[in-house]
Amino acid sequence: MYEIETERLYLRNWTPSDSEDLYEYGKSPLVGPSAGWPPHKSVQESREIIDVFIRNDDVLAVELKSEGKVIGGVGLHHRTPDQMRRHLNQREIGYVLNPGYWGNGYIPEAVYGLLDIGFHRMNLDLIWCGHFEENLKSKRVNEKCGFNFQFKKNTSLRLMNNRKVVTWYYSLTKEEYQDRLG
Repeated sequence: MYEIETERLYLRNWTPSDSEDLYEYGKSPLVGPSAGWPPHKSVQESREIIDVFIRNDDVLAVELKSEGKVIGGVGLHHRTPDQMRRHLNQREIGYVLNPGYWGNGYIPEAVYGLLDIGFHRMNLDLIWCGHFEENLKSKRVNEKCGFNFQFKKNTSLRLMNNRKVVTWYYSLTKEEYQDRLG
């Protein structure tokens, strides 16, 4: 996947040496369940997940420049929340952040970087972003980044023992993105 540098972050490919940083936040019950996966049980599990990120090439590490540390992850996943728009070139943004870094605007900064990658380098027509109904922090990020609410959908989380959740979906078209840039 394309890498990008923002003011405070490097959005870059994962490496196996990032496993300690991933485990630091991946083990938190505040992170994974809000994204649909259980907390990591070991550094080895985090290393195995990084191997999947590398193979799939759709998730970037979020490295904080000032610390040289991975504090989160962002991805552009092959998903089509609305089958009526399946003809469009589209992806869905997903993101997680170490709770020790919440409230500093790092995820909106990373999302803006992904929007640039998606619309300018990957030539996407549409980018989705979603959150579970109870995840108000992600709702604020989606709205702050200019995504427009589209619909709610009942979802079953396979990795969380089929827990039932309501997912709110937002989208941003390439035209809407370009209009916001001026």
